Amino acid sequence: MRKIGKGRRVQDAASIGADLMLAPLVAMMRLPLMARDAGSGEPWSTETARAVSEKTVAMAEGTLAAQMSLLQSASRFWPEVLSGRTPSLFNGVAAERSVSAALKPASRTVKANFRRLSSKT
Repeated sequence: MRKIGKGRRVQDAASIGADLMLAPLVAMMRLPLMARDAGSGEPWSTETARAVSEKTVAMAEGTLAAQMSLLQSASRFWPEVLSGRTPSLFNGVAAERSVSAALKPASRTVKANFRRLSSKT
C-alpha cells in the first residue's frame, strides 16, 4: 500500500466534504421528480426506488471500506511497533482513514446524482 502524506489526506477529506455538501441540493432536485412519480399511482416509482437502492448500496460499500481500512491498520500494527513508530491504531490515523474510506462511496453517489439530476432540469 502506498504511503499518503498528511497533505493528501486533508485534500481527500476536503473533496469528500465538498461532495457531501451537494446532498441537500440533490434532495431538492429529487423532490419534484418523486412528487411527479407519486401521482402516477405506482407504489414504488422509479426515482424513489433508485434513491433507496443507491443509499443502501452506498452504506454497504462504506461499511465494508471502513472495516477493510481498520483491518489493514491492524495488520500493520506489529511492523509499526517494531520499527519504532507509534501504531496508527493508537495515534488516530487508522480512525481517520476508516472514516474517509466509509464516506467515499456516499460522496461518489451524491456527486453522480447531482450530475445526473442537474442535466434533467
